[in-house]
Amino acid sequence: MPNSKAKSHHGHRGGQEAGRRELVSRSLQSAQHCLEDQDFGTAYAHYLLVLNLAPELKNDVRETFQFTLFKWAEELASLVRIQDLFNCYEQALELFPNDEIICNSMGEHLFRMGFRDEAAGYFHKALKLNPDFADAKENFYRVANWLVERWHFIMLNDTNRNLIYQKAIEKVVRSGCRTVLDIGAGTGILSMFAKKAGAACVYACELSKTMYELACDVVAANNMEGEIKLLPMKSLDIEIPKHIPERVSLVVTETVDAGLFGEGILESLIHAWEHLLLQPKPKNQDVGTEDYGQVIPAGAIVFGMAVECKEIRRHHRVGIQEVACVHLAETVEFCSPTRASGNSEETIEPYTTEKLSRVPGGYMPLTEPFQAMTVDFNNLEELKSLATRKPCKISIPVTQGGVLDAIVVWFVLQLDDEHSLSTSPSEETCWEQAVYPVQGLPDYSVKPGDTVMMEVCCQDCYLRVQKIFVSTSEYGMDIERENTLASGNEAELCSALASLQTTSTPDGMGHECMLESTEIALLNNVPYHECFNAAIGKVLSSLIPTRESLSMDVDGHDRENFEESQNKNSSYTTHDPLYVLDVSEGFSILPIIAGKLGPVKAYSSVEKEQHQIALNIISEANHFPKETLKFWLSHLEDENVVLQRPKSDKLWSIIILDVIETSGLIQQEVMEKAAISRCLLHSGGKIFPQYVVMYGMLVESQSLLLESAVQGTEPTLGFNIAPFINQFKVPVRVCLDLATLPCVPLSKPAELLRLDLMNPYLNSSSREVKVQVSKSGHVTAVPFWYHIHLDEDIYLDTSSDSSHWKQAAVVLDKPIQVQLGDELVLNIQHYKSNVSITVKQ
Repeated sequence: MPNSKAKSHHGHRGGQEAGRRELVSRSLQSAQHCLEDQDFGTAYAHYLLVLNLAPELKNDVRETFQFTLFKWAEELASLVRIQDLFNCYEQALELFPNDEIICNSMGEHLFRMGFRDEAAGYFHKALKLNPDFADAKENFYRVANWLVERWHFIMLNDTNRNLIYQKAIEKVVRSGCRTVLDIGAGTGILSMFAKKAGAACVYACELSKTMYELACDVVAANNMEGEIKLLPMKSLDIEIPKHIPERVSLVVTETVDAGLFGEGILESLIHAWEHLLLQPKPKNQDVGTEDYGQVIPAGAIVFGMAVECKEIRRHHRVGIQEVACVHLAETVEFCSPTRASGNSEETIEPYTTEKLSRVPGGYMPLTEPFQAMTVDFNNLEELKSLATRKPCKISIPVTQGGVLDAIVVWFVLQLDDEHSLSTSPSEETCWEQAVYPVQGLPDYSVKPGDTVMMEVCCQDCYLRVQKIFVSTSEYGMDIERENTLASGNEAELCSALASLQTTSTPDGMGHECMLESTEIALLNNVPYHECFNAAIGKVLSSLIPTRESLSMDVDGHDRENFEESQNKNSSYTTHDPLYVLDVSEGFSILPIIAGKLGPVKAYSSVEKEQHQIALNIISEANHFPKETLKFWLSHLEDENVVLQRPKSDKLWSIIILDVIETSGLIQQEVMEKAAISRCLLHSGGKIFPQYVVMYGMLVESQSLLLESAVQGTEPTLGFNIAPFINQFKVPVRVCLDLATLPCVPLSKPAELLRLDLMNPYLNSSSREVKVQVSKSGHVTAVPFWYHIHLDEDIYLDTSSDSSHWKQAAVVLDKPIQVQLGDELVLNIQHYKSNVSITVKQ
């Protein structure tokens, strides 16, 4: 009987195994049928069943399972079934916990949904699993720039800034402040200064999840884990005794930006004085500090200066009236976001930032520096009144004739009565300056004897410099220049003068069109438009049948004859128009340029309504027939599929792509877009640009090292921070101006890479380039730029003075010492849109 039971049990197990194999086999077949029918959800469910029943098949079905998961996730995302999407990835990662491709894909979905901290974790894990995984590497670098902003590296490398903060904190702690709260702790360096100085209790709050976790690691590595309490929250959410047991005697913070108030220091200090700090020390009384509260920094003095600066001007004011034979209508008034911030319902920074010491072309002061504002961070009533205080009117005499382009602002941060930090453009500092571009004046020229007038206030937690205008004394009369005024009686004139602002457009003055500063710089880039004018004309002239009656204006000749024939419509009646598509990003007048060159239907891909209105006004001013300019996105059923035929039976003659980002990097998915575009061109049609050549050179630049990674423990005064924050360093620095980058060239420019959009078989994903060293030194970086070839004869140089593009640089992990005459071999890898440059030694 025991034997028969054993046989029966064995037979039962054998039947179970056969049933399992049968179920697995049928599920695999069903999954395959579902894939053929593009039923990815059901296919995914079948694969889950298979992998749970037969884990031994993981390696066999891994790639097909990945494909199914990704397709099903795309469907779930499009249906906004977010929880189901994440459930699928969690199930997949339980089955394949060490699959870098699934980790990376999970990170991509999280990033698209705005969960950047969580996305970074998955990208980082994918890279740990496979350090050579190019997709994960590119994704991690992109998200690292979001999570740990680049100024962290620059500030931590600023030894002077760190030392002055340390001295100020030491002084007040040793005078009796025993409990400290660090608001906006970042890496925790100020908290560690306080603890080292002898503070009994140190609390630190940090809202960013990534920076909070980084600070935890830093504090632990410096043996202060049990002595500094880190809180993952903003200071406005701290409650007593829930988060900290009692009010503190010292708040330390550096939550200031180039415009002083832009990171919310006013709001956080008002809350701190009301809820977290001990009462302030009575003035003019000689009492100890242990029972009173105070803030470091104690206050600030804000300074300003009017300047002339061509670089600021070309990014904030359109300085041309005609480009490539296209007349820019006077009824369109272009402005940058800094001007629009006064009228916008959104909170837009009313300033931009520049490191004036490195602005291309430099700057010229037009006035002496003036004091614009003071603020006492230890005076609660003053802090509360700043937001409601009436604007301060300031009048500054002009000391140097020139063009009024901007008011530049900086400040002196007074940590206490002994220690201070200046962000002045004349100081060697990690700080940039706040720039308030001047816009909307009828005349920007100033001369000695004139007065620049403005109002300064703090509104919406931003420092605002507004209502800028010039008062000039001519023929013994004071004349105020702000906006052009219609003639009228004295009362109307006074009323108009009282209501004028540089941020407003009077009724009837036309259409105001806000452009990003890079779009204004593009519009001011005359060589760019002239090159496109010539290249488009050459293509169109090769495609249009020879007709003596049609005057092709490639070089700008016979303009009147062509426009006359165009207006009479005489040349359009017997031939179908050619189709031109411009899918370059942002505001572009290239479709209008194309429309001026022949019988063309030009399609623009601009999305914003105000941009479309502006283009329509410009096209009307250039006497375009209404059917010439079209807006492509309004013709699409699916705006995600921009590249498609103009009509079912038509193809494009020209497709204009954005290949280079204004930051200096190659656009994402540009080669994929080029592949689609080639299929949409009729015979003789072209993609612009046709190819791009990347150039680079060897340089020695201490600045690039300091902006890319924390350089050991010396700048952080012995605290071990570098290994932790340097996990978020990226090898490529973007938005550089090579013309003013502090560096020593160690080689001549060399061709690094060629990307051909028309002939992809000429491209190589990897190549080695030998570079001759022309000067001894230490190679720290390889800056690069591009020649964008519209054809063999016409190209744009992204490093030229008129370029709206910035440049970029690959920063080496370790400097390489070289001697004159040495030869370095650079290994260039191009994968998708990512270019990596390594030195082969």
